[in-house]
Amino acid sequence: MRARERRKLTDAAIARLRPRDREYTVWDSRVPGLGVRVRPTGGKSFVLLREVGGRSKRVALGPVSTRSIEEARRECHERRASPEPEGAPHSPGTVPLLGDFVEGEWKAAHFARYKPSTRKGVGALLETRILPAFGSRPLDRIAPARVRRWFDEYSRTAPGRANKALELLRQIMSFAVARGCIEKNPARGIRTNRRPKLTRFLSREEIARLHRVLDGQTHPGNWRQADIVRLLLLTGCRCGEIVGLRWSEVQPDALVLADSKTGPRRVPLNSQARRILDRQPRGDSAFVFPSPLDPSRPRGGELSLWRRIRKEAGIEDVRLHDLRHTHASHAVMNGVPVPVVSRLLGHSNVRMTLRYAHLGDRDIEAEAERIGTVIAKIMGLQAARSRKG
Repeated sequence: MRARERRKLTDAAIARLRPRDREYTVWDSRVPGLGVRVRPTGGKSFVLLREVGGRSKRVALGPVSTRSIEEARRECHERRASPEPEGAPHSPGTVPLLGDFVEGEWKAAHFARYKPSTRKGVGALLETRILPAFGSRPLDRIAPARVRRWFDEYSRTAPGRANKALELLRQIMSFAVARGCIEKNPARGIRTNRRPKLTRFLSREEIARLHRVLDGQTHPGNWRQADIVRLLLLTGCRCGEIVGLRWSEVQPDALVLADSKTGPRRVPLNSQARRILDRQPRGDSAFVFPSPLDPSRPRGGELSLWRRIRKEAGIEDVRLHDLRHTHASHAVMNGVPVPVVSRLLGHSNVRMTLRYAHLGDRDIEAEAERIGTVIAKIMGLQAARSRKG
């Protein structure tokens, strides 16, 4: 594509631009000097040609994912209304914007090495949190105080996700330090939010109440969601593994997951879980639980039914992930060795499984009574022998 080719840019037209062997730029016909730069890696960013010190300089405006073409046009007008002072330190020509750095060097070095599921999560954090906050800032203009305010604000609503976003930003900035773009990492020294201890699991009585509520769902739209909840409890799988389950991964005696959190793994199926899968209708979709709006995609991870049924079952403090916790805890309580539970859950080491090995008070009391009875019998037997002696 010719470097100076002009066309009327729209968001749809920009989305259709495809990477080539070499970087190229498509220029906007409405705003002179505004263009979209397309890199061989697939990254796209807005650029602006400006006159600085009598010379034409290409200024990066950030990735196209952070703004629309109309917003980019407004920014161009604003920048031209307030000219950049000659000789400004750390111009974008020497220190890249974070958005450009992410779309270019960082993605080329790191993003392709992630598993598909990891890329999806990292991409979501970039698009929704990191790039909107810092994408249009030069790397050396991102101050620690600004990062702390951003992290604290996000932590008020989603402390766990805020931790992940901070860790990702910290990794990006560490790479920028290694590449010589900046001297210090502004995301270092910020303490992450403490993770709550995983101590909640359903008792036998709570499982029974949940089962009754699930069986009471009569609306056809709720049946599949109810079966997802049942499978989470019966298999110990993560929510994403069941929601995104493909028919190709369902075998007669196991789920053969192509991409779980810890990589490919096999989940043995008990007869109850097998019956639930057998009653799912098999249409044209590749997914066991397809989206009601678009069968080519899986159902979303947010189950609207769950918020309602946990209230009916009297377990409002229970999360969907606690069903995995429940599966593991009851396995341990019923004598399944922790290394076996670790394999069933797909943990990379046994120490992770030990977080789930909790016992309920009633179970502890029952075991204490059983052990006391055994010891009392031993003591009684010893006393009888002493009297005989």
